[in-house]
Amino acid sequence: MTTGSLLEEFAPVNTDSWEQAIHKDLKGADYAKKLIWQTAEGLAVKPYYRKEDLAALGSSACNSGHRSKNDWHIREEIDIVDPEQANRAAQNALAAGAEEVTFLNVNIQNSSDLGLLLVNLESIPIHFQNADKRLLRLLLERHQHRPDSAPFSPGWNPLKDPEFATELLLGSKPAFAPFTIDGSGLEESGATSVEEIGITLAATIDYLSEMTSRNIDLERAATAIEFSFSIGSNYFFQIAKFRAFRKLFANVLAGFDETHASLPARIHARTSRWNKTIYDPHVNILRATTEAMSAALGGVDSLTVAAFDECYKAPDEASRRLARNTQIILKQEALLGRVADPGAGSYYLEVITDFLAREGWTCMQQIEAAGGYRKAAANGPLTQMLAKKQAARNKTVAQRRRVFTGTSQYANAEEKALDRIEESRISSGQRGAHGFEQLRLRTERHAARTGKTPRVLLASFGDGKLSAARSAFAQNFFACAGFRIVTQSFQNTNEIASSDPDLIVLCSSNPEYPALAAQVLFALRAMDLHVPVLVAGNPESAEQLREIGIADFIHIRSNPIDVLTAWQQRLGVEA
Repeated sequence: MTTGSLLEEFAPVNTDSWEQAIHKDLKGADYAKKLIWQTAEGLAVKPYYRKEDLAALGSSACNSGHRSKNDWHIREEIDIVDPEQANRAAQNALAAGAEEVTFLNVNIQNSSDLGLLLVNLESIPIHFQNADKRLLRLLLERHQHRPDSAPFSPGWNPLKDPEFATELLLGSKPAFAPFTIDGSGLEESGATSVEEIGITLAATIDYLSEMTSRNIDLERAATAIEFSFSIGSNYFFQIAKFRAFRKLFANVLAGFDETHASLPARIHARTSRWNKTIYDPHVNILRATTEAMSAALGGVDSLTVAAFDECYKAPDEASRRLARNTQIILKQEALLGRVADPGAGSYYLEVITDFLAREGWTCMQQIEAAGGYRKAAANGPLTQMLAKKQAARNKTVAQRRRVFTGTSQYANAEEKALDRIEESRISSGQRGAHGFEQLRLRTERHAARTGKTPRVLLASFGDGKLSAARSAFAQNFFACAGFRIVTQSFQNTNEIASSDPDLIVLCSSNPEYPALAAQVLFALRAMDLHVPVLVAGNPESAEQLREIGIADFIHIRSNPIDVLTAWQQRLGVEA
C-alpha cells in the first residue's frame, strides 16, 4: 500500500472539530488555564498548531535567513595561562574532535608568546575571550604576514573604542574579523529571548552606524563581527531565537544598504552557565545536550558545550571529553548538521520564530527611540531592566516554580559536594541554583565541623493517602537543605515524641492536625523535650495550631530558601 492511498483513507479534520473534542474532554474546565501557556516573552502558546497558523504569518514563514548548510563547528575553550601549555591542550582537543578553539585567559606578552601559542594551529579558527589592544595588534600583525592562515576572532567589543575599531579595520585584510557583539550575558542576566534579540540588534546598529560614519564599507564592517549568545533551556524558543536573529540581522543590513542584506550573521553559541548545578551535576550533561541540540537546529555557526563540572571546579580531561563528544554525537550520529534549517515549515516553530522576530524588532526600536544601545547601557535603563528580570526569575526559582532537578526538587540529601568544589567557581556568575546550593553547603560545613547533621522526622499519621503525599512533599522540601531525613508512620503520638529528632514534621490531613498536634506537644512537654514541631500543609486551623505551640508550616506557597535558612539558624547550623 502506497503512502498516498493510506492517507486517503483518513478524512481531513478541521480545527472546529478538534476544538469541540478538546472542550468535551475538558468537561467544563477553563480552556485557557488548562491548555494555554503564557510565556515570559509574552506569547500565549496554544496546545497545537495547524497549517492555517502558517498562512497567518504570510511571506515570513519558512524564511529564517539561514545559510545553505547546517554544519556548525565544534569549538572548545582552553583555560590555561601559559602559551606553550595552552597550545598543547588545543592540539589535544583538535586531535580528539574539536574544530575550533577559544583561549580564555592565555597570557600573551609579545609576538614570541603568540608564536608559541599558535604552533601547528595555522589552519584552525582561533578565538580569544576579550583580547586587549596589545594582543589585537599582535594578531593583526601576524595576520598581515600570514594572510592564508585561518581567521582570528579576538572577541573585542568595538563599541568600547570606535576609533580603535576603525584603525583595526582600515589596517587589516577582509579575512580578519576582530569584533564580537556579545549577547551571551543577557540570557544569564534574566533577559527573555525577545530582549536578547532586541538588545543585540541595537548594539549592532550602533556599531554599524559608527563604522559607516567613519567611511568603513558596510560589507567590511558586517563581516568583521561575530555574535555570541548563551543557550537557554527553553528548547523550541532557543531554536527560534537563532532563526529570528538571522532574519533580523538581514533586515538591519537592508536598512543600511539593500544590496548587502544577504550577508550572513556569524553566530557562536555556548551552553548556559545559569542553569548548571553543583549537586547531581551529571544532570548538567542532559541540560547541555538539549541546549546544544537547540543551537544546532537553530543554525549557529559554531558551538561550545561547556564541561558539566565547570561550575564548581576546573574541568578534567574526562568532563572535557564528555562535552566534546556531545557535539560529535549530535553531528556524526544524530546527523543534525545534514539538513539546512531543519525546523523550516514546522507550524509551532515558525509561529515562535515569527513572534520573536516581530517582538525583538520592536524591542530594538524602543532602544533606538530612547537614544540607542550605548545611551541605554550607559544611563542604566538596560541594567535596571535586567536586574528586575533577574529578580523575577530568581523568585520563580526560590518558589520552586522553576525547578533544578537534584537541587531544588528531588534532591538526594545524602549527596555531598563540599570536597569537590572550588569556592571561587561556585560564587562566580549568576547561577539560578546558587541559593539552594548554599543551603546544602551550610549544612555540610556544619556537619564537618560538629560531626552532626540535623535530623528531621517526617511523622505520618492518620489518613494514609494524604499523609503519604505530605510526607513526600516534606522530604523533598528538607532534602534541599541536606538535612538527614527519617520518614516513619505512627499509630501512637507518644512514639512520635520519643523518637529523638531535631525537628518533627507532622504529616496528616487538615482535620486531624489539631488533635494530633495537641497530643504530640503534650507528650513532648511531659518528657521535658524541646523539639520544634512543624505541620506539612496550610490548614484552616493554622492560628489555633500556632497558639498551642506549632512552630511553622511548610506548603507549596512556602519559600524554601527563606524557611530552610531560618530553621538552619534555629538549629545552630552556621554559615
